[in-house]
Formats: sequence, structure tokens, C-alpha cells
Amino acid sequence: MVRFVQLRSLASLMLQLAILGALIAAFFVRFPQVSGPSMAPHISSGELVIINTLAYRFAPPRRGDIVAFHHDGVTPETYIKRVIGLPGERIRIDRGAVYVNGARLTETYVQYGDDRSGPEIVVPPDSVYVLGDNRAVSEDSRAFGPVPDADLTGKALAGLWPLGSIGAL
Repeated sequence: MVRFVQLRSLASLMLQLAILGALIAAFFVRFPQVSGPSMAPHISSGELVIINTLAYRFAPPRRGDIVAFHHDGVTPETYIKRVIGLPGERIRIDRGAVYVNGARLTETYVQYGDDRSGPEIVVPPDSVYVLGDNRAVSEDSRAFGPVPDADLTGKALAGLWPLGSIGAL
């Protein structure tokens, strides 16, 4: 009798955890599949990532965050890039080197840079300036400008698939 009660309690607990997991997956996280090499080598094309959709409801984006967004607010495609510039900051790219408010940004995550330059830009309020880690092939704020906070859909937390990519980003 005791053993049956324990199994029933365990089954009830497992069912409750499954329901909780389904609710969390349905309302608080997304699992987009990355298409393209713009975040290589940290996030590969074809990789599934976990996006926390609540992250920016409680705190603003920070430099270095990997964010998910729709770059024009209506595009069904989810873009994933790294935050480089925050509201009010001056961003300048000179032969591939990124400067924030005149100081060169140390970017240990960039393994595939490029030598392009661009005009200085001041990030507008309630926006972020984003770049892909694989700069030579990334469509990012250099092409479409700063991303309004309203277009952010969440913060990338971890790789989920394939199995070799599981882990925090």
C-alpha cells in the first residue's frame, strides 16, 4: 500500500512538472533555429537556442547580451545579434575596430572580423546597436541601424540543439 501511494505521488509530481514546463515553454521562452553564420563560431547555423522572452521586461539590455529581435518590428524572421551600444552612446567603427564613446571596445568573442568602417552614430533612446560576432557576413545595425527596444523579443540564454552545442551563450 505504501509503495503504491509513493508511486502515485511521484506520478502526480511528474505530471505537475510536465505541465509547469509546458507553460514556461509556451509563454516565457522561445526556441528559434539560427539561419546563417552571422554569430559564428558561438552560435552556428542550424542551432536551436533558448530565448528568455521576459528578460527585458524587468531590466534593460546590457552590452554583450545576445538578443533576439525582429529588425523592423514586423518581420517574421528572428534575428540574433550581440548588443554593442546602449542608448546615448556614440558608436564608431574604424577598419573593423569598434569604438564606444571614443574608447576601443575589447571584443574577445569576435573571431571573424572585417575591415569595414562606418560613420559615427549616437544610439537613440530606447534602442540598442547590435552586431553579429562574424562581422564579415553579418547583417546588423551597420545595415539597418539601431534596434528599438520594442523590437526585442528576448535574450539568448543557451544553445539547445544539436547536442554538441548545449550550453550557456
